[in-house]
This record gives sequence, C-alpha cells and structure tokens, in this order.
Amino acid sequence: MHPPPRILALDVGDRRIGLAVTDPLGLTAQPLFTLHRTTPRADLKSIARFIRQHNVEVLVVGNPLHADGTASPQAAKAQAFAADLREAHPTLTHHLLDERHTTQQAHALLDAAGHGPRSAGRSHGKTIDRKDLIDQIAATILLESFLSGGKPALLPAPDLV
Repeated sequence: MHPPPRILALDVGDRRIGLAVTDPLGLTAQPLFTLHRTTPRADLKSIARFIRQHNVEVLVVGNPLHADGTASPQAAKAQAFAADLREAHPTLTHHLLDERHTTQQAHALLDAAGHGPRSAGRSHGKTIDRKDLIDQIAATILLESFLSGGKPALLPAPDLV
C-alpha cells in the first residue's frame, strides 16, 4: 500500500509565502516555514527543493478573492504564481483554492493563544516574527480547508458523543 500523496499549500504574498504540508499519513496540515521572497526564479527554486525533499504530489495555492467573490489585485498575482508553478511542475496536481479570511482567522488564532500583536513565537530555539507566523498559519488553514473538501472541520456536538 502506497502512502497518501503529500500536499503542499502556499499562502502567496508580495513579500512572503507561507507554507504548510500534510503529515506523512495525509491526515493533518502542519505549518512549515515562511519563505521570504527574493526573485520569482529563486522563489520557485526554493519551493521545488521542498517538493523534491518531501515527495509532494499536490500543490494548493491560495486565491485571495474579495468578500463578494470577485478577484482582487492580489488574486491576479497569486494566479500568476500558480501558473508559474504549473509550468515548473507539470506532473503535479494543482489546485487554486479560495482563501478569503484565512489571514484574519490566523490573527484570531494567535490572539486566542495569547500571542498579542507585538509578540512572536519560537521555533527550534529561534524567535519567529508574527508576520511569518501569520503566513504559516494562513497556509495551514488553507490546507485544512482543502483536506475537508472546502468545508470547515467541525467536531460533533458534545451531547452527541
């Protein structure tokens, strides 16, 4: 039996790209890191390295639409980046997924966890900037949405368990 394909989600911004990947069993979304953008070529090369290292077979790119569902200027940029990824990795499965509100959800999650606007997190002994955390969490939320078929993952009501 083959393991499920690894899925990589990208929250693409002008300065940073948040990355999240499925665990080896394909059950959960895990934040990875935030790629600080330099040039389109270097960005694609960094992502290609990760794709190879982790045997990624599916790419999900966030499509930041306006609240009314129309394309935002940032959506056009994300779509162009997704097209570059498709060209660079034609054998992978590609998805463009509505990512409305993922950044707001990421801020709310950090705030609820006690990480106020000025606080940062820690990973492997290093301090992580809040903006980097937001991008990683937004990519994780995007991936969780993809894994649940675009539906929010809900737990059963406590009285039904």
